[in-house]
Amino acid sequence: MAAASPFVAVRGSDGISMINGPPSFKNHEGFGSDRSPRCRVMVFSPDGSLFAWCNGQSILVVETAQYNLVCRLPKEKTMFMAFSPKGTHLSTWEQYSVSKDQTLPTTNLEIWNLKAARLVAAFSQKKKENWKPKWSDDETVCARSVNNEVHCYHDADFNSVATKLRLQGVEDFELSPGPPPFKIAGYVPSVKGAPSYVRLFRHPDFANPGSVLANKSFFKADRVKLLWNKKGTHVLVLTTTDVDKSGASYYGEQTLQFISTSGDSSMVLLGKRGPIYAVKWSPNSKEFCVVYGFMPAKATLFDIKCNPVFDFGTGPRNDIFYNPHGNILCLAGFGNLRGQLELWSRKDFKLISKPQADDTTYFEWSSDGEHILTATTSPRLKEGNGYKIWHYTGKLLHEKSVSELWEVTWQPVSYGVFEEPVINYEGVPAAEQQDKQKAKQVYRPPGLRGTAPSVKLHEYEPAENMKKENQEMSKSALKNKKKREAKARAKQEQGAAAEAVSPVLSSPPSTTTAASSSVPADRDKKLRNLRKKLRQIEDLKAQQKAGKTLEKNQLEKISGEAFLIKEIQELELSS
Repeated sequence: MAAASPFVAVRGSDGISMINGPPSFKNHEGFGSDRSPRCRVMVFSPDGSLFAWCNGQSILVVETAQYNLVCRLPKEKTMFMAFSPKGTHLSTWEQYSVSKDQTLPTTNLEIWNLKAARLVAAFSQKKKENWKPKWSDDETVCARSVNNEVHCYHDADFNSVATKLRLQGVEDFELSPGPPPFKIAGYVPSVKGAPSYVRLFRHPDFANPGSVLANKSFFKADRVKLLWNKKGTHVLVLTTTDVDKSGASYYGEQTLQFISTSGDSSMVLLGKRGPIYAVKWSPNSKEFCVVYGFMPAKATLFDIKCNPVFDFGTGPRNDIFYNPHGNILCLAGFGNLRGQLELWSRKDFKLISKPQADDTTYFEWSSDGEHILTATTSPRLKEGNGYKIWHYTGKLLHEKSVSELWEVTWQPVSYGVFEEPVINYEGVPAAEQQDKQKAKQVYRPPGLRGTAPSVKLHEYEPAENMKKENQEMSKSALKNKKKREAKARAKQEQGAAAEAVSPVLSSPPSTTTAASSSVPADRDKKLRNLRKKLRQIEDLKAQQKAGKTLEKNQLEKISGEAFLIKEIQELELSS
């Protein structure tokens, strides 16, 4: 018997409700709803067996099989909640506050045992960033950062710290997933010119020099993001600086570092200049995908040796989503982009579909690996709130408008309940047909309407398996072809320059000859300068799309783009 489709939990100004998944999409009668407009937060346990929410009066925890009440916790102002991996404990966080008459520190981070409905730990956690305690998958270890130390509690005993990792200046850490022995990745930022570094430790004997598994130092990092793979054997470090001193970018510089628990480390070399938008590990822990570079962004799949496995080409994308089984990969473009989704088969790298999910602020795969949830939520977007459910083939199955939608999410299901979906290409609209439909809506400046485009504003590259000519050629033949093309271009440029400036040896050039030979040279020089300005405008537009606030003179340069294109076209037509 096939497993039932997961539910969808919806939270908004009308409270919290539960919707059946495909194919019915009706309100789930077992849960009913909570119509309180003060529902600030909701969360499922990792296996989906429990559901908790705060309605402004208390926290309610129910089991999702029959929606019987498990416990009610007296917490009114909870802003964030998180279950432990097995659903034994619930961590809650509320805004830190201090009163004038208060003598003891405020404890705003609490850990509750759900079976006994009992508070087992309370801490002061002022910042909401990294508020959540880090649990091991088997719940034998719970860790949190405290004043240059990482405190580890064992077997949910919070009366004393079992072991401490002392790391001066530690700003962030991540506990590895997977089986024991567990590892901790700690990040220490640069101080007084010293490099920043990430160090890997084996739990629990931190004092033993042999507990240090790997170390990677780097200079360009104001903050980092630590990304363990599912097995806890490798970690990716996304580093970010606030300022790019080279001047190549107005909004900082990013690099991607790779560290293995075996001690190996390296920088991941990316094939295009620009920001790194997204990095995601595959569920199989053997590869990872990166979206990077000025728009149109490039997407590349790497193995655990940091070698490129597949190049997805370029496109309007800035995020990556693997389905739970890892056999379908979605490249998406949200935020300033129009919401194009590209769904690829991981097995044969075949493009499955390219649906358009406009104004999307949230994306999530269902546990069955076949269905996708996209949503437009407030306060990110005030208008057009609602959610949509899609099939991976690009078919829109359900759409619901909500007056003010705050959050929507699938019910999680333990891995293994659903079998890996077999990709069915029947009935999938051709990607070429989808592209043609969207091409009709492409904007063109008034000066270029009705004429054939002679200037490419965006150089899109197809995926490597779509480059038919190159695919049929061997590596050596392709290399030789590129060399011949480069020599031909160089020879052509040298010939044009010689023709423009070389004197005629047999006799002095007449006025008419000199004038006619100087015209092509002046025109070519002007074309080169105009094209250079056009490339600069494209860089500025890419930076603007990425969120950088441009200066007045930069905005004026962008406003002159249409005039530049028209002038380039006129010069080309006159040749």
